[in-house]
Amino acid sequence: MTRNDRHLTLQQLRDEIESGRIDTVVVAFTDMQGRLQGKRLHGRYFLDIVVEHGTEGCNYLLGVDVDMNTVAGYAMTSWERGYGDMEFVLDLDTLRLLTHLSATAMVQCDLVWPSHEPVVQSPRTILKQQMARAADLGFTAFAGTELEFILFEDTYEEALDANYQGLTPSNQYNVDYSIVGSTRVEPLLREIRNTMYAAGMNVEGSKGECNFGQHEIGFLYDDVLVTADNHAVYKTAAKEIASQHGQSLTFMAKYDQREGNSCHIHLSLRGQDGSLVFWDEETGTRSALYDHFVAGVLATIPELTLLYAPNINSYKRFAGASFAPTTIAWGEDNRTCAVRLVGRGAGARMENRVPGGDVNPYLAIAAMMAGGLHGIEQELELGPALVGNAYASDLPKVPASLREARDAFASSAVARAAFGDEVVDHYTNMADVEIAAFGAAVTDWELRRSFERM
Repeated sequence: MTRNDRHLTLQQLRDEIESGRIDTVVVAFTDMQGRLQGKRLHGRYFLDIVVEHGTEGCNYLLGVDVDMNTVAGYAMTSWERGYGDMEFVLDLDTLRLLTHLSATAMVQCDLVWPSHEPVVQSPRTILKQQMARAADLGFTAFAGTELEFILFEDTYEEALDANYQGLTPSNQYNVDYSIVGSTRVEPLLREIRNTMYAAGMNVEGSKGECNFGQHEIGFLYDDVLVTADNHAVYKTAAKEIASQHGQSLTFMAKYDQREGNSCHIHLSLRGQDGSLVFWDEETGTRSALYDHFVAGVLATIPELTLLYAPNINSYKRFAGASFAPTTIAWGEDNRTCAVRLVGRGAGARMENRVPGGDVNPYLAIAAMMAGGLHGIEQELELGPALVGNAYASDLPKVPASLREARDAFASSAVARAAFGDEVVDHYTNMADVEIAAFGAAVTDWELRRSFERM
């Protein structure tokens, strides 16, 4: 069985390689920053050696900063430990064609140590841990991620040479839902949609967004692991396809002072037999379990925001009247709240509006599940819905900085119970690395503010 009929079975991949239609297999995992990392292997080598014996990579890949610099503070990887290997365990359910690349297929991986123990700090393993926890309670989780990006006419090389300033967005006005605006970039959007469909994703559609050059491509919800796997592949492929068009796009949470890039995450639970657990069909209302789950997500937002907003830049997005949340509240179809409840019956789900486009989907979904399951286990009560403008509310606020989120995560009993000390300490160190790097940087803002006038 494959995830759908557009994914490849191993036998289909073997046939494609033996016919010469496929000659390259990308073997990839998702790192702490949510990026695909791995190798390109010759198809014949992949079939003859890697399918049976696997392959490996340096464990520093889960202990570097965004620039791939080795940094101190990680227990699992260091100069003292010798920077040994992790093994890549192929998940053959993820085999897919990448039609934007010549004769190329991809498979995603889990990470284990040479002893075959899982690398618990791996984002995919962290999500699987929460899936197992849900299964023990009789639930299966489903999610959809809504990921926005800003598209520019400049290439990535031109953007770098310009220090990412003065770039030309693909639209020069707000094209939210504009057909004319999205038509301007339809050749690129169409290729991304069709490439992702061929890669096994269930594409819904695309639409313009508020910032200049901002767009969103939507995908149908799925099992949480499928959604996270697809999210990681899509994010990489979209950048590759933009580059092939002589353009660039960014998923960073806040590129400029206009609207940021969000990644709203919709999530629901079902019984393992597919039964509804978020909805009481007899009364036509939310179930008590649904309320407990939402209450748990809300209660844990302060201590789990690090997994929703993992970078310094993430917190620039949280601004009043911006459609990015500042208040920890829930509402019925209320886009000013951190959590928005939408749908009825089988469509009943919660939308977490805290994550931005820079989020690691495995970690964010795992955090939502950890918080929600905590709410179910503790039978937390859901307070009243916020009616009106959450930005004007005096309710508690979403953490305002990476430092605030880091401290709450590091001291969180819920996080340590859900993920384990090794994971919490690992991602706390990731935040420490980013905070230190930003603290040492001299920004353009400081130069403009101080060069002549101070």
